[in-house]
Amino acid sequence: MDELRAAAITSLAPLEDLDTDPFAVDTRSQRAMCDRWAADQGYVVTRELLVYGLRPDHCALWYDVDAGQVDLFVAPNHRVLARALRSVEEFVAECRRRGVRLETAGLDEPHYTSAMKAEVHRRLSMPTAGYDGT
Repeated sequence: MDELRAAAITSLAPLEDLDTDPFAVDTRSQRAMCDRWAADQGYVVTRELLVYGLRPDHCALWYDVDAGQVDLFVAPNHRVLARALRSVEEFVAECRRRGVRLETAGLDEPHYTSAMKAEVHRRLSMPTAGYDGT
C-alpha cells in the first residue's frame, strides 16, 4: 500500500509575538502537532511549509502536490493557517479546485510555562547553520 503523504503548514511570526503568543513562533510545536494528527490518521508528514502571509496560489504551496508527492495539507489550527497564508478562504477554494484536502489538527496548543518560553527564546537565539552563507 502506498504511503499517504501530508504537507504540514506552519507559520513564521515576528519574534515580538513570542512573549504574548509563544505557539505562533514555536514552529517545532506546530510541526509536532501536525505529525501527531497525521500519524493518528494514517498519514506521514513528508513536507513542512514554513511560511508567513503567503499567497494561496504561490508555487511553493503547490509544487509537491503537482508532483504527486503530497496528498493533503494539514495545519495545527485555523489561527496558524491564517498567519501562514494571506487568505485562508482563497486557499480553501484553491484546494477544492485542485481536489486536495485541507485539515486542521485541532489539538490543544501547549501551555507555555516560563521555562518553555525561555527554551523557545534560546532556540530562536541560536545561530542557524548556513544562515550567513557558510
